[in-house]
Amino acid sequence: MSARSGKTSLKLVQNIWSRRVVGKWQRRTWNDPLALSASYATSKKGTGQKSNGKEQNTNSLFQPLTIPHTSTSDDINVGKELVGKLNKSELFGVLSNFYKQQKLWKLGRTSGLDGQLYHQAYVSFKQFCMVSESLPADLHIVLSDILGGSGHVDDIYPYFLRHAKEIFPHLECMEDLKKISDLRQPANWYPNARSIQRKIVFHAGPTNSGKTHHALERLMNAKSGVYCGPLKLLATEVFYKSNANGTPCDLVTGEERRYADPEQNPASHVACTIEMTSVTTPFEVAIIDEVQMLRDSSRGWAWTRALLGVYAQEVHVCGEAAAISMVEEMMNDTGEEVEVRRYKRLTSLTVLETALESFDNVEPGDCFVCFSKSDIYHITRKLEQRNKQFAVIYGGLPPGAKLTQAQRFNDPNDPCNILVATDAIGMGLNLSIRRIIFFNVTKPTINEKGEKEMDVISTSQALQVGGRAGRYGTQYEDGFITTFKRDDLTILTDRLRCHILPIEQAGLHPTAEQIELFAFHLPKATMANIMEIFTSICRLDDNKYFMCNNDSFILLADAIEHVPLDLRVRYVFCCSPIQNTPFIISTFLKIAKQFSINAPITLEWMCNRLGWPFPSPKHMADLIHLEQVFDILDVYLWLSYRFPDMFPDNVHIRDMQQALDEVIQHGIINIVKLLKAQDMPVSSGLLEDEYDFQMNYRKRKTLADKATAHDWDEPELVSEDRPQKGGSKTLRLTDELLAKGILTKQMVARLQKEFSKSQRRKFGQSNNSE
Repeated sequence: MSARSGKTSLKLVQNIWSRRVVGKWQRRTWNDPLALSASYATSKKGTGQKSNGKEQNTNSLFQPLTIPHTSTSDDINVGKELVGKLNKSELFGVLSNFYKQQKLWKLGRTSGLDGQLYHQAYVSFKQFCMVSESLPADLHIVLSDILGGSGHVDDIYPYFLRHAKEIFPHLECMEDLKKISDLRQPANWYPNARSIQRKIVFHAGPTNSGKTHHALERLMNAKSGVYCGPLKLLATEVFYKSNANGTPCDLVTGEERRYADPEQNPASHVACTIEMTSVTTPFEVAIIDEVQMLRDSSRGWAWTRALLGVYAQEVHVCGEAAAISMVEEMMNDTGEEVEVRRYKRLTSLTVLETALESFDNVEPGDCFVCFSKSDIYHITRKLEQRNKQFAVIYGGLPPGAKLTQAQRFNDPNDPCNILVATDAIGMGLNLSIRRIIFFNVTKPTINEKGEKEMDVISTSQALQVGGRAGRYGTQYEDGFITTFKRDDLTILTDRLRCHILPIEQAGLHPTAEQIELFAFHLPKATMANIMEIFTSICRLDDNKYFMCNNDSFILLADAIEHVPLDLRVRYVFCCSPIQNTPFIISTFLKIAKQFSINAPITLEWMCNRLGWPFPSPKHMADLIHLEQVFDILDVYLWLSYRFPDMFPDNVHIRDMQQALDEVIQHGIINIVKLLKAQDMPVSSGLLEDEYDFQMNYRKRKTLADKATAHDWDEPELVSEDRPQKGGSKTLRLTDELLAKGILTKQMVARLQKEFSKSQRRKFGQSNNSE
């Protein structure tokens, strides 16, 4: 990937956000509220707490429609014919007096017009009255009576309210929207599951306790069954294991379908990723693995859907004991009892009393766990300096590369006997690890404001990852845990001694049908705006559920906002499992545009856009780019199973993906050489990784919230051309643009120089004219 193309893709995504965020900042002025854009709702996503109207201004999400002010020459001004022409200068004073009537503001609230909407509606109404050449006859006559002294300014209110409902259609259907977004009884969404009395069995235990093994034995002995796992790797493992044991089993993931039968007849058993769980196909047995993931801020809805909706006589749930009470509460709503089976770890797990402290103390079977790629790069360099061979696994690697690295590490005859990994090893891979070494115990996170925070890993995370040490039936049955730094060992020990807090809430997400109903009532709203409004006004049982984070959905909706797509197609595109990096999103936008003109996205088209064939990476930036290309191919395959006619070359794309996987594996083997060639321990600045992109995304989102967040006072405290609160405390425009990443300090300096020059020239011309 060239520097120019990297900057272009970054600029494209920044433009998407500048349209959204800067547009809000500029259009905030009270002179033109018709141009006000929707603001982001600041909801407590991921915390399980739903924001309500008191915590955020829901009405700020509704975009006012534009009412035409002009009329054609053929229109007859009936009002003018009956009572004469209106004096616009006197009318301005009457409308200003109308605005100041406090009782009318209060009356407006009964119709859904809070202070912000009332103000926007008034300015639109004033412009309509002042600019329009021909007003409705009834309004024209009322205004004429008021100007003539035979009417009262309050008489304007019914016509003002009529205008407000025209520019804010939601005022007529708010109750319908609230009913559509009522998510307090999600168990009722699945009539097939509610038509039977299911048996729920919870297999609770730590890692390496055999809980999933026992559930799988029941699955394979059943007449029909489905395994629902968190990762493609786990579903694939069950697919192979089931077929090897003589139980025909199909594989279903978002990107792939494999049949046990060469004739492609469906098998009675299915291994799938959790999002692909069928809630209409009947099964004898279902397994929902890693059920504690229902608390996940992004994907928790998929576990909630599977648990409430899978259509199986027996549902075997596997996971942490911390989820037992949550599952029992959810099953209370369905009238189903939960049988709990508890398991203990099959092998010992010991927390060592000393830290590693030096790379010279590394031993075979060791696994370094870190929480950033820069730490991976640092560790691999240190190991290479000591002539140690190692495998590398992190979340961004393709599944094939992860499996290859795991096989190298597990092979006792392979000299590669050290593993460097992120917490991605917590699930999905069978690894023969003797000792887990936490390189650090703090993990970077991003808060709602887009600020980077370093949090100590939770007890659940420490146990999930640390528990990978020692595995029954391998050369390292007994496991050990320690840290690299001495000071971290006390922190980790305290974490491992703590009890995991019970899960209190499960995630939910709106369905396509709910979004379609919203769009029917709000035909002019964008997809991003619809999702924001839904999230803002939806009602949840806060004791059990929270609304999952939909940042990625809204980002994609913004990216393709101006691409002409049908509503259902747009919704599916926005649900794409995409990594939020500039290159991926810019390519995604190109795919959407090609789709919109009804042109198939072919193999040739993809090759031209992605630069096939792919050369071996020479720098870390090349490797990172190839990983992102792999993700794009994943998106193609995901879309191909939803729009097969428009994505016809899925077989060839899968072949391309396999070839790319091998190229990436070659790069991983030579990762230290790539680092030396790059001469930097972090990824290239041209390729902003998902973590950095997500941080900037939330910063821009927070600025958008601030841009439209105002406390609206009663009319005696405000004027029509109301200034911003805060005076000098308000950020300057340059500070706003710098914070949004639209301007750099160098650009600001150049602008200041150019402005100074223009001012000097202007001043010189002024002196000459005098």
